[in-house]
Amino acid sequence: MAHVGLIYNVFLTGLEMNLDTVRLAKRKATTIAIAGTIIPMLLGAAIYSMAHALYRGPNLDMSLYNTSSAYLFWALVLSVTNFPVLAHILTDLKILYTGLGRLALTAATINDFYNWAMFVLLIPFATRNERPFLSVILTIFFVLFCYFVLRPFLTKLLNEKTENNEWDNYQLSYVLVGVLASAHVTEMLGTHSIVGALVYGLMLPRGKFSDILMERSNDFVSMYLAPLFFVGCGVRFDFCSFELQKVFNVIIIIVLSCCTKIISTVITTVFYNMPFRDGVALGALLNTKGILPVVMLNIASDRKILGRDFYTIMMVACVLMTILVSPTINYIYKPRKQFKKDKLRTVQNLKADAEIRITVCVHNPRQATGMMSILEACSAANVTPLRVFVLQLIELKGRGTAFLVDQGGSHQTQVDTESIANIFLEFRPEQGNTHASVEILAAVSPYETIHKDVYNIADEKQTSLILLPFHKHSSEGALEETNSVFKEINQNVMHYAPCSVGILVDRGHGSLSKMNLRVAILFIGGPDDREALAIAWRMARHQGIHLCMVHILLFGKAAEVDASATANDPANGILSTILDSGKEKKLDEEYVSLFRLLAVNNEDSITYLEKEVHNADDIPLVLNELDTEGYDLFVLGHGIGRNSMMLSNLLEWTDCPELGVIGDMLASNSFGSCSSVLVVQQYGFGGMNFRTCNQTTCASKGDVESLFGKGR
Repeated sequence: MAHVGLIYNVFLTGLEMNLDTVRLAKRKATTIAIAGTIIPMLLGAAIYSMAHALYRGPNLDMSLYNTSSAYLFWALVLSVTNFPVLAHILTDLKILYTGLGRLALTAATINDFYNWAMFVLLIPFATRNERPFLSVILTIFFVLFCYFVLRPFLTKLLNEKTENNEWDNYQLSYVLVGVLASAHVTEMLGTHSIVGALVYGLMLPRGKFSDILMERSNDFVSMYLAPLFFVGCGVRFDFCSFELQKVFNVIIIIVLSCCTKIISTVITTVFYNMPFRDGVALGALLNTKGILPVVMLNIASDRKILGRDFYTIMMVACVLMTILVSPTINYIYKPRKQFKKDKLRTVQNLKADAEIRITVCVHNPRQATGMMSILEACSAANVTPLRVFVLQLIELKGRGTAFLVDQGGSHQTQVDTESIANIFLEFRPEQGNTHASVEILAAVSPYETIHKDVYNIADEKQTSLILLPFHKHSSEGALEETNSVFKEINQNVMHYAPCSVGILVDRGHGSLSKMNLRVAILFIGGPDDREALAIAWRMARHQGIHLCMVHILLFGKAAEVDASATANDPANGILSTILDSGKEKKLDEEYVSLFRLLAVNNEDSITYLEKEVHNADDIPLVLNELDTEGYDLFVLGHGIGRNSMMLSNLLEWTDCPELGVIGDMLASNSFGSCSSVLVVQQYGFGGMNFRTCNQTTCASKGDVESLFGKGR
């Protein structure tokens, strides 16, 4: 049963492999992969020779294990890199989409392909097969037969049944029986059964069928069958055979074995002028081992090619190499503090003619369509250069290595990726937009940690704004929940983002290329509102936009200062809050005055209004009055730093605290608006802990229905 688990585990590995990565790889990754295969093999042979001189165990017969096959097995084990395990390590470290992460994954894929090829070609010789040449030749013919004869036939047959949705567990069992049949053929040919399982996985069609097959079989293979194989590996361990006085020599052998990949990678990266630290980090990543070296060691142990002591030493080295990857990268490569607030990555801080960089996060093509309108609004021709990084957020499930390798994954995901790319095509220079450019990226992670990928990409691309889609979509005039997890992702991004963040509540206001857009900027005060005004100000440069700034003035009870911000700090009192409030008010007045001087007085398409608010009941009245004007888009700040007691109390009633008080009202179905909403949080002043917000009040009292009616 353990052997069956091994066969199906390798089959799933083959099903995940993408040979296009090997065929289309650049010279740099290919060179590192080749050097990472050959040099460790040479060093491995030298280490094995030294091991005989350093270690003498009671169960070790030097003449029995001092063979060419033993040298070959030892060398092959040290040359292996396992790309599925490495892909998940890179994902956990959140460096998969950095330059080092991409290079490591590509080199690991090539290296893994070479290792499997050598396994097929050399194992018959190393295992002292009676007819090794014949075994290799017959295996090669079997691989070619599967690829050129069986593969086209199976692809056509399986895809037809998949398109007709004819698959059930009973029919899929026939496909899985083919794994055992293919494995049995290569076992008879004299190589190994896992070769047939790998070839069978490689020749099956990718897309919807492979997704179904992996979804149905992954849990059973990974949770029940594969562990049996590793239990068998543990049984072969024999620490008791080590002599106490030889422990130091064993440690030397293990340490030298762990350094072979690092040495080869550092030597190669020197020729590409890579920093020494990056070379060490890349070598540590390529040290990642998987199931192939374990299989090699088991074969060597079963065939009496390696002794029990050397088997245990090398198995410990493989485990140690893999578990040390994460702490090593965290120590020598991954920055301890990635985001510093003195960078001031905000739109307000940019010069008027400076390039604006925006990271746009989307989950599906529908969200991409809404984002396009915001980008078009910010891309006034011949005024402000715009650089857009479109980031598709894809959930990583199960093994999911195919996602990480080609950033495409399932058939539906590939369709969505193509649709998203087509939507943003008009920003390409070849479409005539020389002032704007777009780059399509993908982040593949579990939803619980995918916000960290957004941080890393925004920080690497030095963007000033991250645009996020709201977790609800417009359907027949109302907002319906798309996915509740999207809400948590948005809140996580807003909590620690390295730049300003905007959440778009899209109600389908169309594309600027087809219609003019009426935009209203709601300004109350605070850093978030100033950032929102800076974004709206840039939108006003677009010839198709009419901008109306609505300055909401707080009087009476509405103007009372919220002292709770410093209530828990004994070093600060109410005076500190009043001083901060006075400073914020001064900054607001200066920015609004500058806007009125430079924008309102010089542009016919920009207007200025003032609305007074004396208590909480006035806010829905003002919003209802503005909504009757038929604005397509409301732009406003989240609200951190306003220091208003009234707004702080209303925040407890919000159903979506990530939108702030005013944004939550405008996005409510009870309000009944048809306008889209863009809520902005300025970098350096956000980081609200959404988990502390009291969201039970709104559930028990009907959200904001007590402020608005049941709708229109």
